[in-house]
Amino acid sequence: MELRHLEHFVAVAEQKHFTRAAEAMSISQSGLSASIRALERELRASLFVRNTRSVELTEAGRALLCEGRRTLAAAEAAKDAVAAVQGLLRGHLTVGLEQCLGVVDVPALLAKFRSAYPGVEIEVRQGGSTPMLDELASGRLDVAFVATAGDPVDGLDLRPLSRESMVLVCAPDHRLAKASGVTLDDLAGESFVDFDPTWGARAISDRAFATAGVAHPVTIEVNDVHTLLALVAHDLGVALVPERIAAKRGDHVTVSLAPGTASDWQVSVAVPTGPAASLAADALIGMLPTTAVHA
Repeated sequence: MELRHLEHFVAVAEQKHFTRAAEAMSISQSGLSASIRALERELRASLFVRNTRSVELTEAGRALLCEGRRTLAAAEAAKDAVAAVQGLLRGHLTVGLEQCLGVVDVPALLAKFRSAYPGVEIEVRQGGSTPMLDELASGRLDVAFVATAGDPVDGLDLRPLSRESMVLVCAPDHRLAKASGVTLDDLAGESFVDFDPTWGARAISDRAFATAGVAHPVTIEVNDVHTLLALVAHDLGVALVPERIAAKRGDHVTVSLAPGTASDWQVSVAVPTGPAASLAADALIGMLPTTAVHA
């Protein structure tokens, strides 16, 4: 099986369109189609259901996609290993980043990396930590800066950068504004402002309320820290957020949670384990301040 056939297959699977995949791979559509047909002949299976507007994976195609991504990631790691032996780091580095983590100056870090390794092409994707962990496991990301409760994840190495408590933020005239040691039971009946469910802080809040058996109705969902704090300050809901976010400027009030109410918010740099690990990712992590990463 030729790697280029796998590359073409993954491109069509992700684009769900032959023309767009051909443009992304910078080859002719006829050449791409021929490559897919050759792969199907070799595997003796149809990989796509084709129609006039798009293509969908067959059951065999879905099975191949996961393993194909892993194979391509391992092949890229093998190339990097040879390049490293020759004293040359090259290739591609895909970095994932959840918004507003605030622990590492990622733009400055990437600029430093690009200056040291100009032969490496850098791609950055911003999103929630939950899907980024899946993308790391499947080989679509090489490294990611994520926020979680710190639980182990199969196939991934999460190296902590910081850890802090969750707190309640509310309006200055809210009934709990002057309280101390608030529990989730104290929040029964409240409406909540919160982040997208894929964000680390939201996942921690959802799990805490589910474990306590207390309703957590999110009536306003945002993807921006400052908007969340402004909505809370206007008494449109309360929120559980990490201390770092609560400390940002605003007219809200911060109230401590009772010990053990919610898991801590842990920011980590995450990489795959095993053959999918990227030398470029290791080089990037090596540029972090030595006090930042706790192996």
